[in-house]
Amino acid sequence: MALCAIVGARAWAEAGLSTLIGDVPNRAAISLDGNWHVIVDPYEDGLGARFFQNAKPKTKSDLVEYDFDASGTLLVPGDWNSQRESLLFYEGPVWYQRSFSYTPRKDTRVFVYFGAANYEARVWLNGKKIGEHIGGFSPFNFEITSDVAAANNLVVEVNNTRRADGVPALNTDWWNYGGLTRSVRLVEVPATFVKNYVVQLSKGSAEEISGWVQMDGSSTPQPVTIEVPELGVKKIATTDAGGHAEFRFPATPHLWSPEDPKLYRVMISAKGDTVEDQIGFRTIETRGTQILLNGKPVFLRGVSMHEEAPFRYGRGLSEDEVRTLLQWAKDMGCNFVRLTHYTHNEHVARLADRMGLLLWSEVPVYWDTAWENPATLDNAEAQMRDAISRDHNRASVIFWSLSNETPPTPPRVEFLKALAAFTRRNDSTRLITSAMNRTDKSDPKNRVLNDPLGEFLDVLGVNEYIGWYEGKPEDADDTHWSSPYEKPVIVSEFGAETPYNSHGDAETRWTEEYQANVYEHQIRMLRQMPMLAGMSPWVLMDFRSPRRWLTGVQDYHNRKGLISDRGQRKQAFYVLQRFYREKANSR
Repeated sequence: MALCAIVGARAWAEAGLSTLIGDVPNRAAISLDGNWHVIVDPYEDGLGARFFQNAKPKTKSDLVEYDFDASGTLLVPGDWNSQRESLLFYEGPVWYQRSFSYTPRKDTRVFVYFGAANYEARVWLNGKKIGEHIGGFSPFNFEITSDVAAANNLVVEVNNTRRADGVPALNTDWWNYGGLTRSVRLVEVPATFVKNYVVQLSKGSAEEISGWVQMDGSSTPQPVTIEVPELGVKKIATTDAGGHAEFRFPATPHLWSPEDPKLYRVMISAKGDTVEDQIGFRTIETRGTQILLNGKPVFLRGVSMHEEAPFRYGRGLSEDEVRTLLQWAKDMGCNFVRLTHYTHNEHVARLADRMGLLLWSEVPVYWDTAWENPATLDNAEAQMRDAISRDHNRASVIFWSLSNETPPTPPRVEFLKALAAFTRRNDSTRLITSAMNRTDKSDPKNRVLNDPLGEFLDVLGVNEYIGWYEGKPEDADDTHWSSPYEKPVIVSEFGAETPYNSHGDAETRWTEEYQANVYEHQIRMLRQMPMLAGMSPWVLMDFRSPRRWLTGVQDYHNRKGLISDRGQRKQAFYVLQRFYREKANSR
């Protein structure tokens, strides 16, 4: 991927390129996590009151109508909804403030890096606005080298108000957790540094490694060293005037797979800066209705997963909490997880690399939005761009998903066609998919997956709820699927809802027996799908949703989890586990 010969954050943004610093977990950083002072601002008066100045009265008669020091605190990373009962349903602005000390160092640049802030964030340092960001699940960073001082006041206004032209838009089926939901760090780098890089197998080859390095801070061509010590690789490439260097060299690494998630130590060095990563090498492609991993057909034994913490409510997942969720998937027999319906935190892909799980990564183009608004498409593209920029070295990520359950109207098709083309320009090595739910049902026993979006995808995702939102569980037995597209299909959602330990017969809704019965009949149907390449039923764990009102059953939770939000396994968990063990043993 050729990059423009441009240096500087503003120019990069204007060119549509990501301004993200890559591989932040492996760089020198100072955590700003912990308790931040907050002021809830439902009328958004804080801008006019200049909260960003964190002013203090200078005399006894000075009028300052706010005081961060006297306000309460919220934990970062985290959301405000689960930390204060009074904010459970709150949507609007909340101002965060944190003081920190810093000792500037010669020839060192410093950036403030946010893992995510839902949904819109405006950031001030020492009273000066340093940037803003839109998108609730994308990382972002701003350089503060010339603004940081010995004593600093960092203020962030976070606003999670839903918008008709947003990504996502007004209606979702998950909780709109607001706040600084992921870690905040000060990242220190040399004056000229490795901003980002890609190191992976060349597309279509298991015997050549290729990629690129982007430097920041100098327009003078310079050598960049790429090393993979275990493979005996040490190669040098030279940057152009824009700090960009591309490379390729022969290599035969041991290929990464769920059964053998081999990672290699990779080092990128240039002009006094070295970044080190752990990278797996694998190929992913399609052939007809098959998905090929490392040249061999693979059946994706998966489950869908929300970014919601186990054993408690809310966002702000720690590495241990992510590990718990992914281990539950592995215990079920999964080799695949669909990350819904937005970009999950960075722990997920890095742990999946180590644990051996393939991933579907999605941006939150969900249900409906302003398809004909160019700014909405720009927003979706920016979120996809930054997801790719953060995770393009993760072997576990094999799919970029464009959307979920969107209406097959001409404006939507054009929107997602453009997003697909944009995604391929940013990463041509992974597969493009989308979860669709509109099918031709003119024959009750035959479903035709003929959504026109399928033309622009590599793999077709389909959400269907036979036995829950339509028909009876046994109707699945005689349902046959076809598609005009000779492409692999993943049944990306199916399921039924029950609280843990709710019991009755298999025909009674809201019981574990009913949920298990749905899974039994779904599996009978799926065995007959000739183009089936995988599945990710809905959903790994119960999660909060304001759309789920049934008192005593849902209580503002979607209860389709195979596991409760307290880690209790429902009967359907074991139904799916038996099927996955059978599929794994039949390879």
